[in-house]
Amino acid sequence: MFPTFLPPSVAQLTETTSIALTQKIQRKAIATPLQPEPILTTYVQQGQGGDGVPMLLLHGFDSSLLEFRRLVPKLATQAETWTLDLLGFGFTERPPGLAFSPTQMKIHVHSFWQQIIQRPVVLVGASMGGATALDFALTYPEAVEKLVLLDSSGYAPSPKASKLIMPPFDRWLTDFLRNPKVRRWVSEQAYCDRTFVTADAECCASLHLQDPHWHRALVGFTKSGGYNFLYDTIKDIPHPTLILWGEKDKIMKRKDAIKFAETIADSQLIWIPNCGHVPHLEQSQLTAQYILQFQTAPTHCPQG
Repeated sequence: MFPTFLPPSVAQLTETTSIALTQKIQRKAIATPLQPEPILTTYVQQGQGGDGVPMLLLHGFDSSLLEFRRLVPKLATQAETWTLDLLGFGFTERPPGLAFSPTQMKIHVHSFWQQIIQRPVVLVGASMGGATALDFALTYPEAVEKLVLLDSSGYAPSPKASKLIMPPFDRWLTDFLRNPKVRRWVSEQAYCDRTFVTADAECCASLHLQDPHWHRALVGFTKSGGYNFLYDTIKDIPHPTLILWGEKDKIMKRKDAIKFAETIADSQLIWIPNCGHVPHLEQSQLTAQYILQFQTAPTHCPQG
């Protein structure tokens, strides 16, 4: 059975990993400093890590925790694994009157961490989630043991669409991003092997669009400017950092991967072969292997 708060089109999922992760989605009211009322937050927890360091996975822009549907089961065989929907994204509540910006997002993640996990984590961020992870680690270093960046943003400038945030252009922008043909084209750019763009994958990528406040939250985040403020602070990351990058990524530049490795003092870059922007989907087994090695390594990243 799927959670009742998900849209009816969830029944269109066909792949085993998609169905299994979706059925495990939970929703909890998380108190935050952002507003008097708690925020209904969606997340998945799998695996029992014993005394090991738990993992917390953060998804990318205009996405949801479902993008980790292939990675989570593999990590959970050896580690306590958490993934949640960031504020303004996925299936987490989008309260009226609340701003949706990087600051609000990291406060929400920290509140979730304080109330649910309560131990330092290996923080794994994919694409925009990588920028969220960097910002979180800089603000709350005590909550993070290690960092993993999957084809991460952080050096990219503000979204060009931020200039189109006033009506009626904001509605045009979100209608454009909602268009199935546009979303399919974006998905095709994310993979090296385009056969991964199945009907199931498209369903996973679009379920959250049915939230009635999706438009407002996406416009709010775009208007905030995103993570263009991170550029000069990445050098201050103190945590051991593993950088995993699809060697054929068409969305994030290879030079950004190299820049992360050169800027973060305790880091190592590993290229994932035959892979585009989403190694956690396209090369999930290899990606999980590297992350699990990194989780248990005492100080250094795995060799690759």
